Amino acid sequence: MHCSLLVAAALPWPALAAKAPGTLLVLGDSLSAEYGLARGTGWVALLAQRLAQAGKPWQVVNASISGDTTAGGRSRLPALLQKHRPRIVVVELGGNDALRGLPLTGTRDNLLHITEAAQSAGAKVLLLGMQVPPNYGAAYTRDFAGVFGSVARERHTALVPFLLKGVADRPDADAWFQADRIHPLAKAHPLLLDNVWPALQPLLR
Repeated sequence: MHCSLLVAAALPWPALAAKAPGTLLVLGDSLSAEYGLARGTGWVALLAQRLAQAGKPWQVVNASISGDTTAGGRSRLPALLQKHRPRIVVVELGGNDALRGLPLTGTRDNLLHITEAAQSAGAKVLLLGMQVPPNYGAAYTRDFAGVFGSVARERHTALVPFLLKGVADRPDADAWFQADRIHPLAKAHPLLLDNVWPALQPLLR
């Protein structure tokens, strides 16, 4: 969720492309863009590896950019849908909206638009929820976390309530984050994937 930009990465698994069941597009921010990590150690790269090892050679396209907001993802999505024609879209956005103090109404509207656009293009959608620390205030903390569930219910889509569950909420959380205390270390990313996997698996069928 840092404001510096990383080039979006594609993980096409060329050797398996001919029999790939489809494209899975990840639209996210730095939590998915491997900010501060060695390439190939983030949860999206680990997902591509797990799919290949499971004999499910999906083409995984990581269209995540550090610092991106829901508005940025909304503006980028049409071109990504046209180019990649994904069967699944995983949306990991919203954290930077909170860091910048953007209105929750805008965050919700953007997530709704992203979800609707992906579904209209024939893709299944998985929303990855985020939470903010209590110092944001009880009401904001509650309302922000509720945005993701609200959108998921309205659009009847899959949801991971909190991507960083088991990482940000553990007693030794500081030992699992980079110095900025925002971006998880590489050792945390298998846990992020384990949070995503149960909700994603039904969409792969």
